[in-house]
Amino acid sequence: MSTTTAAPALVTAKTAQPPNPARVRRRRRLAQWGFIAPAVIFMALFFGYPLVRNIVMSFQDYAPSTFFTGESPFNGTDNWSKVFNDELFGKALVHTVLFTIGSLIGQFCVGLGLAVFFNRRFPLNGVLRSLILLPWLVPMVVSGVVWRRILDQDTGVLNSFLGTLGLGGDTPWLTSTSMALISVILVNIWIGIPFNMVILYGGLQEVPKELYEAASLDGASAWRTFRSITLPMLRPVITVVLVLGFMSTVKILDLILALTDGGPADSTQTLGTLTYQNSFVQLDFGAGAVVGNILILISAVFAVFYLRANRNEGK
Repeated sequence: MSTTTAAPALVTAKTAQPPNPARVRRRRRLAQWGFIAPAVIFMALFFGYPLVRNIVMSFQDYAPSTFFTGESPFNGTDNWSKVFNDELFGKALVHTVLFTIGSLIGQFCVGLGLAVFFNRRFPLNGVLRSLILLPWLVPMVVSGVVWRRILDQDTGVLNSFLGTLGLGGDTPWLTSTSMALISVILVNIWIGIPFNMVILYGGLQEVPKELYEAASLDGASAWRTFRSITLPMLRPVITVVLVLGFMSTVKILDLILALTDGGPADSTQTLGTLTYQNSFVQLDFGAGAVVGNILILISAVFAVFYLRANRNEGK
């Protein structure tokens, strides 16, 4: 009788014991790593390995024969010296800076103006905003091909239209060394306007309407309201737009290839197109890897800036 009553008491005592804190922490840590592991594996396979492989390739004599022999001897910094001593690299770097800055300024200014315009209520507001999104939805190669036809000096629609207005119809938009880069920048601005407008428009929706009402009661002008309320409230969104816009613009390749293929006379050659030319036209994979690493480094610097800016805004 006493034995049967003691057994349940022992079971109850064992089950009533509190769980081991170290074991709970261990299980929780394993669960956390279980959720993180797929993302870590994906990043390591599809981002980490190509990045490391590209860095290693920039210090190797990597030729087309390497794909058959598997031999790619290290050549130190020969690839880096070759790229930095190449006059075309300096031109491509300058063109990349001009292309990126011009595109960002144009996209941001026009996108901000459209966002402020559509922030008001008027008929067909939603329809017009949807139509403006079309350049963003069309693949960049398709946009480049279409704009190449539009900007053609002899048969382009733009020159034909300007000719009917008596403004001259023979402008060499894509065949002049002084006009080609400007034309490419304008096309890229047209493509990037919808992205800037959508993000900035979303930021404007978060600005409290009471601030505008208070400014109106105080007699503030439209420009003063925009400068003192709209811009400060949009500062976090502006940071995101500019940094993400920079990271997507600095490495553009397909648009330039579709419009000018880096010409005429390398006047639209950028770091992105130079990487392509070295790797897949001249088959100098080591030099192409060097330029690619420089692009990655530039993007990484601005990614750090973006993260720090967001962290400061959060504080």
